Amino acid sequence: MSAEAGPATDGGPEEHVRRVRLPADRRTPAAARAVVRSVLAEADLDELLNEALLLTTELSTNAVEHARTELDIEVTADQVGLTVTVSDFASGPVDELTVGVRNLSEDITEVAERGRGLLLVDHFASRWGTTYLPTGKGVWFRLDRAGRDGTGSAPFVPPAAGDPDGIGQTVVPSAGAMSALMQTTPDPYADDPLPDFAASLLTRVAEMVGAAGGVVRLDRGDGQGSQVLARYGRQPRAGSDLLRVPLAVHRPYAGELELDAAPTAYAQPLALLTAERLSLHLENDRLRRADVRRQAWLTFLAEASELLAQSLDVELTMALVPQLVVPRLGQWCAIHTTDEWGRLRLAAASHADESMLPQLHATLREAGTDSIQARLREASRNGTRTPLGSPMEGFAVPLIARGQRLGTLAVGRHQRHRQDPDEIGVLEDVARRAALAIENARIHAERRRVAQTLQQSLLPPVLPVVEGIGFAAEYVPTGGDAEVGGDFYDVVPMPDGRWLVVIGDVSGKGVQAAAVTGLCRDVIRVLAGDGKPLPEVLARLNETLVERGSGRYCTLALAAVGPGDGDQLDVGLHLAGHDRPVLVHSAGGPATFVGTGGTALGLLDAITTPTSQIALDPGDCLVFYTDGVTERRRGRELFGTGRLRDAAAPLAGYSADVVAARLRAATINFSVEEPRDDIAILVLRNDAV
Repeated sequence: MSAEAGPATDGGPEEHVRRVRLPADRRTPAAARAVVRSVLAEADLDELLNEALLLTTELSTNAVEHARTELDIEVTADQVGLTVTVSDFASGPVDELTVGVRNLSEDITEVAERGRGLLLVDHFASRWGTTYLPTGKGVWFRLDRAGRDGTGSAPFVPPAAGDPDGIGQTVVPSAGAMSALMQTTPDPYADDPLPDFAASLLTRVAEMVGAAGGVVRLDRGDGQGSQVLARYGRQPRAGSDLLRVPLAVHRPYAGELELDAAPTAYAQPLALLTAERLSLHLENDRLRRADVRRQAWLTFLAEASELLAQSLDVELTMALVPQLVVPRLGQWCAIHTTDEWGRLRLAAASHADESMLPQLHATLREAGTDSIQARLREASRNGTRTPLGSPMEGFAVPLIARGQRLGTLAVGRHQRHRQDPDEIGVLEDVARRAALAIENARIHAERRRVAQTLQQSLLPPVLPVVEGIGFAAEYVPTGGDAEVGGDFYDVVPMPDGRWLVVIGDVSGKGVQAAAVTGLCRDVIRVLAGDGKPLPEVLARLNETLVERGSGRYCTLALAAVGPGDGDQLDVGLHLAGHDRPVLVHSAGGPATFVGTGGTALGLLDAITTPTSQIALDPGDCLVFYTDGVTERRRGRELFGTGRLRDAAAPLAGYSADVVAARLRAATINFSVEEPRDDIAILVLRNDAV
């Protein structure tokens, strides 16, 4: 990993620039977030922190997973906002990334499945786009402060070489497909025939009764109040003879028909008949709109569930929920989680007006019997929806998953209207799905912690320090950090003063493989501590695995190391189906493989494990390894034993620590993919002066 801090003269005295090159590694998104966080702190742009970290995680993760090359992260901050560019060195168009096909459709149901990775970028960024360079391609996004349009600072879009006019650059407007999911959707009834029908009906009845004017008013309950649906003649004047007939429609619709005419014997029945006919069409309109809204809510819930399910990070999941709710379902939203003592902690919050966020945070922190905090505790304790009073009117929904209360989801009502029953139902559904996503993320985090703890328990915390003998080890777990591998190594003292070097690989992964690994390690330690000969140790371990190994087998390399003639070390090597170690000579020359292969343990009732005697001169070292090294893949190509031997040969004369570290680096750098199998390297060296 290399980092470079750009000088202040790059973009003016108020500009902060960081450039960092990161490997294609599962830890890269976290490193990229750390760079962005430091730049935001220096530039005093803390209000952009949540969105910047979310989008940086999205782009860096996509690049790591699909470009599979090193990444260049460039972060530029000024007084207006922040620009982040993630560039890779892979050939091909940017559409080959997970971000995939660009979302040009306004309908969320038409967005390609591979294109949903950029939905978050499309929504949160002030603007974003792609760049093409001779060495690769990149994706950038720009975040501006609230109330600033970014015109004071041009977006960071460097022109590609050979493209001085910037033709190769693509700028995508911020109002894209994400608006269909997180923003208020456009009115699907822009060409509604209802106003024309109402106007025609009003004209006919007005002419029949001789009215000077008339109007049809309708309130759809959408927060816009009473609107004129149709008008005829002059505006009915107050104080004149007016014929008013209410429209018989169901809530939230309400309306009336007004005619500037005297309520004569025939005018009243005609007006009532007209109102009945108009009410029938309005009721059809209400049902039709309600059906479309329900379909839109179902689409929203499906897409929200997909977005929540994509994250197994607890903090990221909780930060995403308020962004889903605001502004479509509420004016503001806040998530509180419950700690082990039952106390509520603010985890994430969002407001449609970002300038109101400080006031929202202050209000949420207020204490008292009538405060929002008290209402939130009541909602969490009772497990029911609880209304919130002024000044931040709304309601709180408990977050419950698998019978466990995780906290509350508080939502503030829109300024223009209160949530209708459909919206409240959708919010409660969002709360249920958010709670389940948070609980799944917590379970995954706990599994990861358990796996890491279990994996560490299978490996020695430190290797012994022995005069004249150097030991060093490197271990890289597989890419699935919630799984436990079957590779292990150990160095055990023997009663006769020698040291037993052990490296093995149990088939499979997971808890069962870890249990067999622990069994192998403990049996070897007990038998070697009792002074049993190594062939007997292997035979007894084979019997144990056949009886209790649950069908799993183990390859093993044992080496008993002790003083030899002069400054030499004598090594008695036994291989039970394990790869032969590499002998690196201090005098130089090619490295060689040593030892004679034997039978893997746990497969057969009887095994053969020939003994090989090896003398290590001062400076010589033996390199033991597991198949995660030789089977490291780059496409269809394997790292292989030949590359391992060639990489080990130039390391003659180096300490055991250096040899192990260099071989680990050579193995990892062979491919940009995460390891598919555990990588274990154990080095034994004659350190005699």
